[in-house]
Parts: sequence; structure tokens; C-alpha cells
Amino acid sequence: MTRKRKFEYLLHIVMWGLLLTSVGAKLSTGQAAPSPPEEAKNAAGFKEFIDRVQAYVSLHKATASSLPPLRPTDQPEKIANHQQALALRIREARRHARRGDIFSEEARKAFRRTVREEFGGPHGHGARTTIRQGEPLKTIRLHVNEPYPDGVPYTTLPPTLLLEFPKLPDQVSYRIVGRDLILLDAEANLVIDRIPDIFPESI
Repeated sequence: MTRKRKFEYLLHIVMWGLLLTSVGAKLSTGQAAPSPPEEAKNAAGFKEFIDRVQAYVSLHKATASSLPPLRPTDQPEKIANHQQALALRIREARRHARRGDIFSEEARKAFRRTVREEFGGPHGHGARTTIRQGEPLKTIRLHVNEPYPDGVPYTTLPPTLLLEFPKLPDQVSYRIVGRDLILLDAEANLVIDRIPDIFPESI
């Protein structure tokens, strides 16, 4: 065997060793890399989700522009009145809104796959720790197109999971309430949509 062939042979062995080590690490943590078909499905589901979010944000902006502008103030009641007026008009514009309008079926599947991979992977422990830090919550079901109830605690998304979810416009945000994923209009304090029971029971 020539020196060149011997080098190529050894390089081939090293590359295979690195590949097997990588696969073994994923299996040991219980995490399998998403297959190309799953990645494509996630991308399609997330795109559909973002398209619907953008349509909602356009409605939000049009509704907000129809209200008298909220001038800078240190009076909480003025801020609350503006928020309530905005929420009321959005609710009227979406009077037929129901669960699944924003989180379509394909989007829900993409979010569920992403959550399952995150909690089954190396970052799962950290994600669970973040959620456990939230205030314990009795069983509650929030309703689409209703204001977020006062006094109901929520948990923000673990940073590692937030990186895997689609980035949202400033007007909306993700929240975890119990085991549900909530899409919230932060300015109007309005529940836009939700995915029930998306997070593991044993948090």
C-alpha cells in the first residue's frame, strides 16, 4: 500500500469514527436528528403559521390606527383604557375566531415535533427547569379571542426552545400556561390562539 493510499484509508476510518460517535451521542441522549422529510414538514408548517401571524398583525395595526393614539403617560388607567379599547375592537373584527385559526393543523404538528425533540434532547433538563420556575397553576383553559385573565401566571419559553420556534413580530408573543402554548397579543392582552397539552406532563 502506497503512503497516499494508506493516508486515505486512515482518513476514511477517522471520518467514519466521528460519524458513529456523533450518532451514538444523539442516541445516548434520546435525541434523533430530524430527518429531511420532518425538517421539510416543520418548515412548511412554520411558514403557514408565520403567514397567518402576519395577517393578524396587519389587522392589529389597522385596528390600532383607528383609535386615538396613546400619548406617553404615567397614569395606569389611561393605559388600561387604551388596551381594553384595542382588545374590544380586535375581538369584534375576529368575532368568529376559533382555536386553530393561527395554529393550523400543519403548524401544530411542527410545534409538537419541535417540543418533543427539545425535551427529549440534551437541552431537555434545562427547559424543564425553566418551566418549573414558573408559578404553579391549577388546570385552566384559556379561550381564543378573550382577554388574558388577570392574576393567571404564565411562563416564558426556555431560551433554547425559543430559538427553535419561528421569530414573532413585536405585537405578539409566546406564553406557556400549564401545558398549553399560548399565542398572545401583548399590547391588547388578548389570547390569539393556543395549542393544548403540547408540553410533557412530567415537567
